[in-house]
Amino acid sequence: MKSVVDLNCDMGEGFGQWSLGDAPDEDIMALISSANVATGFHAGDPNSMNRVVQLAGKYGVGLGAHPGYNDLQGFGRRRIDTSAEELVNDILYQVGALREFGRRHGVSLQHIKPHGALYMEAAVNEQLSQHLVETLADVSGDTILFCMGISKTYEIAKNAGHPVVREFYADRDYDASGSIVFRRQVGRPNIEQIAAKCVKACAEGTVTTVDGDEVDIAFESICFHSDTPGALDMGKAIRAALTDAGINIAPAATVIGH
Repeated sequence: MKSVVDLNCDMGEGFGQWSLGDAPDEDIMALISSANVATGFHAGDPNSMNRVVQLAGKYGVGLGAHPGYNDLQGFGRRRIDTSAEELVNDILYQVGALREFGRRHGVSLQHIKPHGALYMEAAVNEQLSQHLVETLADVSGDTILFCMGISKTYEIAKNAGHPVVREFYADRDYDASGSIVFRRQVGRPNIEQIAAKCVKACAEGTVTTVDGDEVDIAFESICFHSDTPGALDMGKAIRAALTDAGINIAPAATVIGH
């Protein structure tokens, strides 16, 4: 049984007058320990970044940059075929923007978590993950990198000694390899089942796949998404279930130092 785990969520995923998800950022921020803030390419803008950074500071939540493909129309869920150099430069550009808002409000940047299709591309693209880890070592060696345990990103970061956190996805399915399966939500998920799934993963280190088999899963952080229908109730249920099971919730930097 894990004694402590991080609970993270993607935040600030709107743009101008457009917003995504059915719960205010502040309500979700009060439940989590790490926030992945959209940095303008797939969603987010300077005003939303400024606002969410302030919320992270108010609630003592670990601040994370959530850089994506330059794809506002597709919400960063469409792969863009370009070089590792260009993608890493895009990531640095977005991370730098959020870091400055953090400095403005006295909130340090805890982590970086690529978004959507970029996250999945890095998971299988050795060149991209290698270049990203090497670049972060040069410019931000103490910034945690979030990724799947079954990924090139984790393998390369771990081998390089770069701080890295593996995620468990509360509101995503898993296949036999231990990788997440993306399916567009067609309705509100069963939040009680999701909460039980998280406790089971913490207690047993396993998850049930889409085929009904059990596979091992290793992680330091649990993720749920603010655009999943019923996200606020889901976050409340996960937090309550973990607490009832005697599992503490703390920012990623605390968890990996535990």
